[in-house]
Amino acid sequence: MKLAEALQERADLNRKIEALQTRLLNNCLVQEGEKTAEDPAELLFELNACTARLSSLISMINLKNALTICEGKTLTEMLAEKDALQQRLSIYRDIINTASQTARRARGTEIRIMAAVDVRDLQKQADDMAKKLRLLDNKVQQINWTTEF
Repeated sequence: MKLAEALQERADLNRKIEALQTRLLNNCLVQEGEKTAEDPAELLFELNACTARLSSLISMINLKNALTICEGKTLTEMLAEKDALQQRLSIYRDIINTASQTARRARGTEIRIMAAVDVRDLQKQADDMAKKLRLLDNKVQQINWTTEF
């Protein structure tokens, strides 16, 4: 199994656990004398099995990420860099969108609102970050599909 396949299994388990939670909540109350659509005990058993598998899988993925080295960095370091870059890029884009809004004035005597940042420069930086993020993500994906789990 490749690391990417383990990551897909993790995503599937997360979706299944979320669905089990919904099913459990839908079946934890019942009118006196009636039966639930599904047996809550069976759903809890399945939930416990899924969360145990997820815990094991996450531990193995984290260990593999820490041991996998590419271009002098562990996969864990690359993922941390990717997360930080995504967060910074998102904030830059929010700043650019806010600073790019044009303020309309009805009369020349009203207060004029101006950008306090250089939008053009921030946009160039955001474009550079987006490119770096795309290349980093491609490298991580390549590693995930070539690393044995």
